[in-house]
Amino acid sequence: MSSDVKSSSFFGNIKSDLPASVVVFFVALPLCLGIALASGAPLFSGLIAGIVGGIVVGALSGSAIGVSGPAAGLAAIVLTAIGTLGGFENFLLAVVLGGVIQLIFGILKAGVIGYYFPSSVIKGMLTGIGIIIILKQIPHFFGYDAVAEGDFAFFQRDGENTFSELGVLLNNISIGPTIIAIIGLSIMLFWDKVLAKKAKFFKIVQGPFVAVLLGIIFYQATKGTAYGIESNHLVNVPIPSDFDSFLGQFSFPNFGEIGNPAIWITAFTIALVASLETLLCVEATDKLDPEKRVTPTNRELMAQGTGNILSGMIGGLPITQVIVRSSANIQSGGKSKASAIVHGFLLLISVVLIPGLLNMIPLSVLAAILLIVGFKLAKPGLFKVMYGLGWKQFLPFIVTVLGIVFTDLLIGIGMGLAVGIVIILIKSYQNSHFLHVEDNSDGRHRIKMTLAEEVTFFNKGAILHELDELPESSYLELDVRKTRYLDNDIIEILEDFIVKAKNRNIDIKLISERGTVENPASFIDFFRLNPKPRTQTKP
Repeated sequence: MSSDVKSSSFFGNIKSDLPASVVVFFVALPLCLGIALASGAPLFSGLIAGIVGGIVVGALSGSAIGVSGPAAGLAAIVLTAIGTLGGFENFLLAVVLGGVIQLIFGILKAGVIGYYFPSSVIKGMLTGIGIIIILKQIPHFFGYDAVAEGDFAFFQRDGENTFSELGVLLNNISIGPTIIAIIGLSIMLFWDKVLAKKAKFFKIVQGPFVAVLLGIIFYQATKGTAYGIESNHLVNVPIPSDFDSFLGQFSFPNFGEIGNPAIWITAFTIALVASLETLLCVEATDKLDPEKRVTPTNRELMAQGTGNILSGMIGGLPITQVIVRSSANIQSGGKSKASAIVHGFLLLISVVLIPGLLNMIPLSVLAAILLIVGFKLAKPGLFKVMYGLGWKQFLPFIVTVLGIVFTDLLIGIGMGLAVGIVIILIKSYQNSHFLHVEDNSDGRHRIKMTLAEEVTFFNKGAILHELDELPESSYLELDVRKTRYLDNDIIEILEDFIVKAKNRNIDIKLISERGTVENPASFIDFFRLNPKPRTQTKP
């Protein structure tokens, strides 16, 4: 199997993918609207991006469980660009051109950049995003909706920051939204921890769906009472009066400005930032994938570019693969790209047929769903695990987490990456002969792979490529006798390869100074019990 993901047929995992798509739909709906609001764009533009990201990018992508849509990380760029470029139609041209540039990135194989981010930074990204989700959703959980759902920036548009907003919340708690949020959260936890283990029905019908349904019932039942929920605490999907007004929500790029240098600068900025966010999300999503599949990054850039061209052509925001929706998909049991595609169709169908029903959903219930997603991304136990790996893993991890919480996604990742590079430069040196491969085939492919004395995360992309290119039913001899420093990222690649090797009928022989092991059950356990090669377990 190559690096391309070999997905099952569309309906092969529908029992898992359909319930997951419903959860992703409920997560995506408020984020599409909130990001559009935070971007200063029409609300419908966020929904267009969500629909295109689900259906078009989902179909073209090589990722089995990644979900694409409008990204909070681009909100500040969009807000500025709409104002400086002279209107939304001019901005849409920049989105289209940005998509074209992304296609070029994919053709030039720029997707390899994604392999050069250390594991500690990716884990820090996931944890930081989880913490941000929790902090940003707490006000919505208690019915304080002064800031849009998609505003993940530390300094908010209402003049507060992430933490000061929690203080303001104390004087602005709404009883009705809080009650139904607590009920919804309790149902989802009970559903996940108890009912899902009792019968298959509770796995097919997901807890978030039940929570949303109860939220609608609660809204209707408490109208006009002290526990009623006001309209500003509900989802706000545009409702057209007729078909013509529905079509009037679409906007089209102004191609007359194609010679404007400012348009091209914005287009390149969108392409660069969207591509980087996508590659980071791909790396993180592949780590979360229980089946440890590897997404082809160049194909992903071309899928995203195609999605942005189409989104810009009909009035949508820029699209990236996004970790919040992708992680919700994985946590809900999504198995193939069908869940992402179906969630896009659910957005389309609901916006066209039942916008009035969507506008009865309390934002506090959706906040409860996102709180669970955030907690699963930022489990407290992960801090202990990363600390146990040693300071060379923990320092980039914690710097990335703090950077994301107190600045934004890209700055936080840049800070963590900078720290990781400094540590590598101090503790390691570059060895151009980090990998030697011999093919000693005698009927069956017998591959000998010898690792050098120093192997760091810079070598991750090449080793991952070599492992993915091994033919099925081959025999791999992995020689680490000369290796004195083996980066934790490389160990994780080898650990993931155990799962893939079983699926591809590849036998593994590990040769070390302490003997030979046939088909090791765990590389992590082996290297920790046998401290040579010297891993990052201790500083």
